Amino acid sequence: MSQTVPMTPEGYQRLQEELKHLIRVERPKVVQDIAEARAHGDLSENAEYDAAKERQGFVEGRIAEINGKMARAQVINATEIETDKVVFGATVKLFDVESEIESTYRIVGEDEADIKQGLISINSPVAKALIGHRADDEVHIKVPSGTRIYEIIDINYR
Repeated sequence: MSQTVPMTPEGYQRLQEELKHLIRVERPKVVQDIAEARAHGDLSENAEYDAAKERQGFVEGRIAEINGKMARAQVINATEIETDKVVFGATVKLFDVESEIESTYRIVGEDEADIKQGLISINSPVAKALIGHRADDEVHIKVPSGTRIYEIIDINYR
């Protein structure tokens, strides 16, 4: 469990903000909700109390999870990397040879991945296949539907 967690500076910032929100807003609210539910009497048949305790478990679990990730975080700023290869944090423009469709992905940490925003996890098959390649390389990527062939059009380290 001591493995480092790669993330972008933006991803680290989002985790810090979520942690701050959980500690300053959510934790006090759930404590208040538990106190209010206790005031209603018999705890054995108190659904509000059960829900508040469940929420408390979620909040405390998420706080512990974020603290663990931040402790193991390896923040990688792609703008400081001098290379012409695809690396963590790079934004890669691809051309699907078969469908002739262009797509753009940024390789980010697992917690930051959001395919709708073009953010793919460093652990995804696509990212693993792209790492180490250069612009104009042809990359064969195994995906659930088979093997796709992509040409790397551009690599950006914004």
